[in-house]
This record gives sequence, C-alpha cells and structure tokens, in this order.
Amino acid sequence: MRLPVIKHISKFLDQNDEDFAEETIQLLEHLSESRAIKDEELDVIGEIISNLSGALEVKRMQREEGLSEKEALNGFMQRVMGSIDK
Repeated sequence: MRLPVIKHISKFLDQNDEDFAEETIQLLEHLSESRAIKDEELDVIGEIISNLSGALEVKRMQREEGLSEKEALNGFMQRVMGSIDK
C-alpha cells in the first residue's frame, strides 16, 4: 500500500461513484484467478487491489466517522502499520 496512491484514488472517488472502485476490485480479483497471469503480474494486481481497498476504507472513515481526509488517511495508515507490527 502506498499512501500517495490511496490519496490519489480518494480524490477520484470524491468526483465519482465509489462503485467504480468496488467493481474494479471485483474485476481484478476475477483476473487474478486466471492461470495465464504470471507471479509478477499477480503481485501488481494485488497491490492495486490493496490501494483501491484502502481508498474505499478512507472514504468510509470520512463518511461514517466525520473525519477529514488527512485524519482518515493517517488513521488508516496507523491501523495498517499496527497490524503489520503484530
């Protein structure tokens, strides 16, 4: 996950429907199941899915918890880093 990418996707979601990201995740998950996908390509697909999922979570935090973009991004990354440390 890369914070600048998540932030960039979040800005896209501000201007468009979150369904775009959800449907893209579904498509990428389906694509990842293909036997024709190489390991390197699978890594890239996984990274894109992670960034899209992160952006959706940031948007959810903003909407449901009333956080600013900065607060939501920081809170999300702290959760991610906390789960990695465990």
